[in-house]
Amino acid sequence: MPKSETTLKPEIIAVLADQLYQAEANRVPINPLTLEHPDLTPVDAYHIQLAWADRKQAEGAKVAGKKIGLTSKAMQQMLNVNEPDYGHIFDYMVLSDMTAVDTSALLQPKIEAEVAFVLSSELKGPNVHVADVLDATAYVVPSIEIIDSRIKDWKISLPDTIADNGSSARIVLGGKPTPVYGLDLQLMGMVLEKNGKQISTGSGAAALGHPANAIAWLANKLAEFDISLKPGEIILPGAVAAAVSVEKGDIITAKFSEIGFVSVTFV
Repeated sequence: MPKSETTLKPEIIAVLADQLYQAEANRVPINPLTLEHPDLTPVDAYHIQLAWADRKQAEGAKVAGKKIGLTSKAMQQMLNVNEPDYGHIFDYMVLSDMTAVDTSALLQPKIEAEVAFVLSSELKGPNVHVADVLDATAYVVPSIEIIDSRIKDWKISLPDTIADNGSSARIVLGGKPTPVYGLDLQLMGMVLEKNGKQISTGSGAAALGHPANAIAWLANKLAEFDISLKPGEIILPGAVAAAVSVEKGDIITAKFSEIGFVSVTFV
């Protein structure tokens, strides 16, 4: 059996995708899917995510890109996995710099700082490498990803977060578009501030050693499902520092060397 195929019955996939859809729509988190389906595999979970994404598109949402999660060794060890995961970014998720985000539209949000890539040409695996990613990148900008879980208390295993669209919710793009050539994306530094106080720092190396390496992994992973990364898509390669919980009243700013800053307020 090809590794992208699932043994789950289509009706089970539909039911689980609907549970996650309703949890987001009603702002009521649910128990982990793996509690009722302990044998759920990552491949099964991707099929649930794709069913959820198909429903969003049927309602008119457009795919704006992809996000990569679990790119740090610490997060992989925490969930006992040895590879990242991914989720879809839809047009309604993409926000501009200094946006005010309504916390009532979310369940249990956290934020992560990332360097967002915008593609100028298609990337399709297998055999995509870092050089291919850089050649296919129009520019990068600083970003804040707002992650959220439709699973109660963030009690997620790898299949749970994959099925839940990689725990994605919103992305905030800032700064000015900067071409990748001439930038040291691996060593690029980031300072994260919450309500005017520095709370963490990081560098691009946190994302699988280099952000473009994470995007190469994604292009090759998507090839298993015959999906490619399209020109114009926004790709988030993974956080450069640990996720931070946020609540109403918080102001978050991520400052990146060479490419500027991005800020978001939670109201």
